[in-house]
Amino acid sequence: MGDPWLSIVGMPHDTAAHLSPASQAAIDAAEVIFGGPRHLELMGAGARGQAWPVPFTVEPVLNARGRRVVVLASGDPFWFGAGGSLSVHLDPGEWRVLPTASTFSLVAGTLGWRLEDVTCHGLHAAPIGQLRGALAPHARLICLMRDGAAPSELAQWLTDQGAGAAQLIVCERMGGPEQRIRQGTAGDFSLSDVAAPVAVAVALPENVGLPRSAGLPDDLFANDGQITKRPVRALTLSALGPRPGEVLWDIGAGSGSVSVEWCLAGGQAEAFEQHAERVANIVTNADRFGVSHRLTVRHGDAAALIADRAAPDAVFVGGGGSDALFDALLETLPKGTRLVANGVTLETEARLARLQAEKGGSLLRVELAEATPLGRMRGWQPLRPVVQWSVTL
Repeated sequence: MGDPWLSIVGMPHDTAAHLSPASQAAIDAAEVIFGGPRHLELMGAGARGQAWPVPFTVEPVLNARGRRVVVLASGDPFWFGAGGSLSVHLDPGEWRVLPTASTFSLVAGTLGWRLEDVTCHGLHAAPIGQLRGALAPHARLICLMRDGAAPSELAQWLTDQGAGAAQLIVCERMGGPEQRIRQGTAGDFSLSDVAAPVAVAVALPENVGLPRSAGLPDDLFANDGQITKRPVRALTLSALGPRPGEVLWDIGAGSGSVSVEWCLAGGQAEAFEQHAERVANIVTNADRFGVSHRLTVRHGDAAALIADRAAPDAVFVGGGGSDALFDALLETLPKGTRLVANGVTLETEARLARLQAEKGGSLLRVELAEATPLGRMRGWQPLRPVVQWSVTL
């Protein structure tokens, strides 16, 4: 690893006495020390100390390349810390990391929770709604919180999600002499004197969370009727085959329901929609399901908008699709891209049949019917048939 100019040092909560000899030596040798005001004060950084700028940026550290630099971070700098923000700008060998116990480890160890059975969340710089996909019966979560007011906001959010019976364990200033742990339920949360830094451990009750299978109920989504219906959406997502980290283009996105479920599976999506009111519904649904950090909405004609976009892993055409759109997709999408298109009109059906004959793949016709009142009895009400073409280019 050579002789790195940057040392990223994990700090215990409120004392420098527990630093390892290697961490103390790196700090003693540093020409510049970056960190939060509390960490700089604990280390007595003096004139060598530089507080992180607001809003946060790593540029001052990068500008000090070539000098002996230390960055002070809480606990494990590569677990929701500054380490990951820095390393993407550096070459291997430019830094070394000297971690200490993370807040997650301290909380889990104190409560006797196995970390492998817990999901960990950095809500100090993210909206609470991002927890939506993590809610599950009897699941355990540990959440880093923004400030002392945030645990109350988390309690209210959980109550709104039907998890008022969740056990909340508020863990303040972990690892130091001022450590304090208190608990209650989300529905009757009343703590108002919470001191930062703070984490909240959550033990969820039964009957909470979204189903993990594709095809969520239609009424969970804000929509104007332009939505890929639940059973067709399940078939569409099955054909798209979402994987964590992959990117979807959702063209003619309507309510964005396919994009939302793709993101809940761990991917990222770009939703293309021409109608402003539907764009607003997509934004609402992204916020509602806690995937706004994964879903980008683009308002306008997709054929024009995709020209300068990085290639996706999969594409869904749900809004009919013109010859010009398919020509643009087939000219620009790289080999291996998964393409799925649904159609309900005769014109789109003919177009998809022609494309399947030319490009291969599968052609599926989906015919469904719902039971509806028929006088004093019930009868089957057919829905419009959907034709689906799916192909790997």
